[in-house]
Amino acid sequence: MSDCDCSVTIDSREQSRVLRALLGINAIMFVLELVTGIIAESTGLIADSLDMLADASVYAIGLYAVGKAALVKIRAAAISGALQILLALGVAAEIIRRAIWGSEPEPLFMIGIGVAALLANIVCVALISKHRNGEVHMRASWVFSKNDVLANAGVVAAGVLVQVLDSRLPDLVIGAAIVVVVFRGGLAILRDARGERQRLDSVPNDS
Repeated sequence: MSDCDCSVTIDSREQSRVLRALLGINAIMFVLELVTGIIAESTGLIADSLDMLADASVYAIGLYAVGKAALVKIRAAAISGALQILLALGVAAEIIRRAIWGSEPEPLFMIGIGVAALLANIVCVALISKHRNGEVHMRASWVFSKNDVLANAGVVAAGVLVQVLDSRLPDLVIGAAIVVVVFRGGLAILRDARGERQRLDSVPNDS
């Protein structure tokens, strides 16, 4: 086996290790945030939990793509971006429903779970940071992890504002903001995947 083959194998193993850790963290936090969000009637927590679900799905798809051909990795990234957009639209519908029918978010739940999710995603960012300029499926994972930190900080801030202002409006606003972040992240990943596909197609075929 050549030195090049060895380096590719080592990199693939490292990618798999990182993606498995990210998948596990996000799957656990999805369940925790969703259950707490339903109990606390918090659109911010529910939106963030579905963001965690989107991320877990993305990491699973990325894990599948590790070590495979470039085209497979591009398709994996594109699926990840499309999934993120679909989930963003679903959460947007839930926020509109709660805005119309009302909700009474519990700020202490929002703050506590928001802090836990923030710490979990800081760990995720640290794990994926060395791959942020790597292959397209790993860049997609970096975008998700980075956006999650911003979303988690927003949930904590919204919880504080709900407590101080005694209003559900901050919860609705941060839920909508998370939807925008998730939606834009999905679009960015689709653009990146499309650019990679164009570069791949432009490479001359020696056969």
